[in-house]
Amino acid sequence: MQITDIKIRKLFDEGPMKAVVSVTFDSQLAVHDIKVIHARDRFFIVMPSRKNPDDTYRDIVHPINAQFRATLEDAVIRAYEEALVSAAELPEEEAAPVL
Repeated sequence: MQITDIKIRKLFDEGPMKAVVSVTFDSQLAVHDIKVIHARDRFFIVMPSRKNPDDTYRDIVHPINAQFRATLEDAVIRAYEEALVSAAELPEEEAAPVL
């Protein structure tokens, strides 16, 4: 399975959650709401999940093995870092639209 597209949907400056991402696999399957988290001095991803009645969370979609999880995490974090560079290069009026 190949990652064919990564879209950074939203960037956050405050708090541990830094981005919400969508990933497309084999140009046929999209997974939305993957979160980029910065905690304990490192970045990692959190897969989409739902809250159970007992207030625990369960992943809706997740990698089956550690090797693919590492591949996915590396690709998403790289795309996040590239989005930060792109956002920093935008002129100020484009980076922060006036409402």
